[in-house]
Amino acid sequence: MIKIACTYENGEIFQHFGHTEQFKIYEADSGEVKSSRIVNTEGSGHGALAGFLKDLGVNILICGGIGGGAKRALDDAGIELYAGIIGDANTAVSAYLNGTLVQKSEVNCSHHDRESGEHHSCHDSDKSCENHSCDGEHGCRHN
Repeated sequence: MIKIACTYENGEIFQHFGHTEQFKIYEADSGEVKSSRIVNTEGSGHGALAGFLKDLGVNILICGGIGGGAKRALDDAGIELYAGIIGDANTAVSAYLNGTLVQKSEVNCSHHDRESGEHHSCHDSDKSCENHSCDGEHGCRHN
């Protein structure tokens, strides 16, 4: 039995890991979902979410955008990451179980510029990070 978590909002993969308010947790065995439930994060954010998921026994995380610190925290917690995923959560989990889930290469956003102290957000009012791209030199660019 494995546990798969998706960042979750209204049936879709939520696009900013550190700001997710809910996860949909799936229990699967032999390539088939056996059960699922929605859990609230209780206000946890960014790196604390890795511990939250670890305490739930999660093995796999499917999410949209995610920063480097959260990626390291998930790695330290032993949680396998599939990032840059958009669309329906149930469909993403089915694709994972079928071996067809494809990650996007550009999922690292620098939301906090440590040198300048400037902050920015890659999500608009619908909390979506779909319309941006990132690079190591300039951070996020909205397309």
